[in-house]
Amino acid sequence: MIIEISNLVKRFGRHTVLDGVSLSIEAGEVVVIFGPSGSGKSTFLRCINGLERADGGKIVVDGIELNHNKEHVRQVRAECGLVFQQFNLFPHLSVLENICLPQRVARKRNPEESEAIAKRLLERVGLLEKKDAFPAQLSGGQQQRVAIARALGMNPKIMLFDEPTSALDPEMIGEVLDVMKKLAKEGMTMVVVSHEIGFAREVAQRMIFLDEGKVVEEGRPEEILNHPKSKRAAEFLGKVL
Repeated sequence: MIIEISNLVKRFGRHTVLDGVSLSIEAGEVVVIFGPSGSGKSTFLRCINGLERADGGKIVVDGIELNHNKEHVRQVRAECGLVFQQFNLFPHLSVLENICLPQRVARKRNPEESEAIAKRLLERVGLLEKKDAFPAQLSGGQQQRVAIARALGMNPKIMLFDEPTSALDPEMIGEVLDVMKKLAKEGMTMVVVSHEIGFAREVAQRMIFLDEGKVVEEGRPEEILNHPKSKRAAEFLGKVL
């Protein structure tokens, strides 16, 4: 297993956001997590990446246990690319520079190497011709594809996506999902928080329904979507399908 999570607990003040979540993910697996707003989905991803510190339980990513050891956190973040709802690109840097900078800082690559990798990744996401543009000159879908390329520039073993299409206009969603589908077909381990049911049905090996900080149901997409076992999952799917 490339990700092993046991009895994960996360609180913000008196509010328990994650309440004993356990989940194992194999290398190369695509897992889609869905559920109502406030169910703990984004917090779950941030705990995997070390952006939030768990209050209980155990997280092991690629054999590294996430604990209070800062070096362990650094190692895990180097292996986990995280793509947010908002693109978080540096507005004063070009598209190419946005992809090169993290490589130089975190991977200590020289300018020539980082630029070559950035150009290759921009070609991969269909945006090489935009390498000298600035984020404000791009559409939302293009910015999100640059954000994915930036995350891939770190050569991660795992990609985490936190509702990557939720901030996009409807016509831009497909171009981002197409990039994600290619990654899945190439064998990238992916944990995706999303309500894009078509994507989940086509790409995911498993779907996880999270509600009130707990795993209520998990299974293959065809099982979850067509024959949900829990009343809560059935209610939720009835509103989004």
